[in-house]
Amino acid sequence: MIGDFEVKYEDLAARIGVLETRHGKFETPAFFPVVNPSKPEVSVSELAEVGFHNFITNSYLIKKNYGRIGKIHDFFKLNDFIIMTDSGAYQILQYGSIEAENRDIVSYEIEISPDIAVILDIPTGDETDEEKVRQSVMETLRRAEEVRDLVGASMNEIVWVHPIQGGRNLELLAYSAKEADKRDYYKLLALGSPTVLMQNYDYGTLIDMIFTAKINVSRGKPFHLFGGGVPHLIPFAVALGVDSFDSASYILYARDDRYISRGRVYRLQDLQYFPCSCPVCRKYSPKELLEMPKELRVKLLAIHNLHAIREEINATKQAIYEGRLFEYLQEKARVHPALYTAFKKLLRYVEYLEKYDPRTRGEVKAVFMYDLDSMKRPEVLRHDRYINISSKTRETAIVLCWKELERPYFNDERVRKLSEQGDVYLFLPFYGVVPVEVAGSFPYSQTEIPEELDEEVITASVAKAKETLTKKGYIKIIYMGCDEIFKNSD
Repeated sequence: MIGDFEVKYEDLAARIGVLETRHGKFETPAFFPVVNPSKPEVSVSELAEVGFHNFITNSYLIKKNYGRIGKIHDFFKLNDFIIMTDSGAYQILQYGSIEAENRDIVSYEIEISPDIAVILDIPTGDETDEEKVRQSVMETLRRAEEVRDLVGASMNEIVWVHPIQGGRNLELLAYSAKEADKRDYYKLLALGSPTVLMQNYDYGTLIDMIFTAKINVSRGKPFHLFGGGVPHLIPFAVALGVDSFDSASYILYARDDRYISRGRVYRLQDLQYFPCSCPVCRKYSPKELLEMPKELRVKLLAIHNLHAIREEINATKQAIYEGRLFEYLQEKARVHPALYTAFKKLLRYVEYLEKYDPRTRGEVKAVFMYDLDSMKRPEVLRHDRYINISSKTRETAIVLCWKELERPYFNDERVRKLSEQGDVYLFLPFYGVVPVEVAGSFPYSQTEIPEELDEEVITASVAKAKETLTKKGYIKIIYMGCDEIFKNSD
């Protein structure tokens, strides 16, 4: 059925899903390049060559420039693309108003029949005045209700998008999200107004906005982020549950001679070498591109930028599929200080991430631990809950060092003998102490730890272990093989 959303794989609060539209199903996370038919620097056939069989275009601009066009797939001469239409809200954000009403735009979208369509909302943008923010939220909600009859009558043909506004005002943003979620005839929800935040590298605030919106909407509805066009931020948004993005960044940056990579954005004149092997970067050098006519350079840069975005989407999907998204975020966080800020903000929401992170996986993968941030992984949070409810059976606790035992830890002959004298625990960095009976199970036996651990990791792990043993009320604690570690941490 049109608008049905099926989840295939999950990791943290991220998911790989499939959304059904009239022109076929598409897999999320997905990116919708913005296409302006009046300025086709990159053709839709070139989008397809990069690997995009979907795009978003502006119904307001099409109506203004072309009038009645029939069906939008016929207009673009496409039958195998999934087409999404925006409504002119971006122009409202830029110019304050447009020459169109909400109901007229929605009626026009029904006439041209895209696969996915957005009502004409009022974007909050970077507005901080509370009354103005409230007006954008309330007017967007009013407009969504205003066209309820049109949306309801066409929902079996079009996946309708309900924008969520509120910007930096998290209280109003939460209200907007809750109200939008109540309207079941909108099958896709979308967070608006992130563009200015991304331009200013204010990623921490954007993380707050995404989290606020996501915790106030149904988990089963797909979630879109308007204007999410920089690859390095994509995995962080996906980790919180964003399923799709759109942006004109690929072409806007190209016009400004900016080169998008998966880690950062470069000025073309600052590059001596291309850190990419896409067809453009294989064929030309930065110097050769700079010497080209402007029109050709923009096209080639835009095609490269699309490759970079697609590569990041696929890398993020692979991390979800493998259950390594947390590790991938740790890696990406070191690309730029603003991303590290975003990662640290994300770690404040670990309870939310753990809630949706799968407890079991079909194929068990090793868990890679690195630094103090790794102690915020869902696997460690679950361990902390488990260890606090497990009970002691003897008055003596015997703590063995992970370096002293071979995996699986519980098979060691010494463990069986020591079990007669007291409760045996394994001291395992990041987790603290682990009852030896479960130490051979996931994730303990599958955890990979650096040979040289940061002192702060050891200190935090020892403190956690001591706190656990103290709470359990052991009369006697014997450290075997790790006594020096515990003494040095006193």
